[in-house]
Amino acid sequence: MNTAGKLSAYGAALALVAGGGWAIGTAVGPFTGPAGAHGAEDAGHGDSNSGTVAETAQPDQPAGLASSRGGYTLTPTSTTLRAGTTNPFSFRIIGPDGQPVTGFDVEHEKRMHLIVVRRDTAHYEHVHPEMSQDGTWSVPLRLPQAGSYRAFADFAPTGGEAMTLGVDLAAPGDFQPATYAPSLMATTDGYQVRLDGELIPGQTSKVALSVYKDGREVADLQPYLGAYGHLVALRQGDLAYLHVHPEGVPGDGRTPPGPTVTFDVVVPSAGAYRLFLDFQHEGQVRTAEFTVPTTGGAAHAPTTHNGHGGHG
Repeated sequence: MNTAGKLSAYGAALALVAGGGWAIGTAVGPFTGPAGAHGAEDAGHGDSNSGTVAETAQPDQPAGLASSRGGYTLTPTSTTLRAGTTNPFSFRIIGPDGQPVTGFDVEHEKRMHLIVVRRDTAHYEHVHPEMSQDGTWSVPLRLPQAGSYRAFADFAPTGGEAMTLGVDLAAPGDFQPATYAPSLMATTDGYQVRLDGELIPGQTSKVALSVYKDGREVADLQPYLGAYGHLVALRQGDLAYLHVHPEGVPGDGRTPPGPTVTFDVVVPSAGAYRLFLDFQHEGQVRTAEFTVPTTGGAAHAPTTHNGHGGHG
């Protein structure tokens, strides 16, 4: 995975989750069967030991919509968490041999990136779990409100391809889904971030995000995970996952530390996307969020599988 910022395109959209896209998807239990039991070629077959139907990837499926891909399966210890408090959350990545994976490549300074978002995108966080010797990843999660959440594990097994697997989590309680009008300006902790550019499905779209504070340009952004910004795009409705990295690398002699961070984005289909920019300034990471509908262009982009833009 590099930071060149070229986002791979995606294939056709998966149908919305039952119940208007907000319902909780099937949770995948611990995997103890043979390597082929959860492969894409066996989509829809259950785990013969647990009786749980695995959520498997189709060949043309965007990243993050399945909990299994290429023989790897995301298996959380529990999929039910409490809202309004800190929860210990743990999971494993089960490999093609049916055993927990313990070897992971360092990608952008971490071996595991976990993105957790409520299905209406009202809550978003990007955290980095720690792994124990038996392959169990653990991290404290605080879900502020009840609802259905999606957890994305973004990783590269040693010797394998980078990938993103997703699983639904539930925080029981009163749930009122949020809606969002298109927005190209965001405010967070006294910072203002402006988005310039359009998302054209099936084409490379140049997107520039400019950071200001108190009306002045922020020209001293700090590197965060090896870049001046990280952008996650989620397609509204099914939360197809796109992880984009910016042009240039801190310290390369040609990439300024702000105020503008530029990304090349290719979205797989028409519709609206929620964009989340992580940036660091004065030692603190902040997140700016946007709602961007697509304009014109082709209906679909060429198919790739891992959801990592510019990751080789």
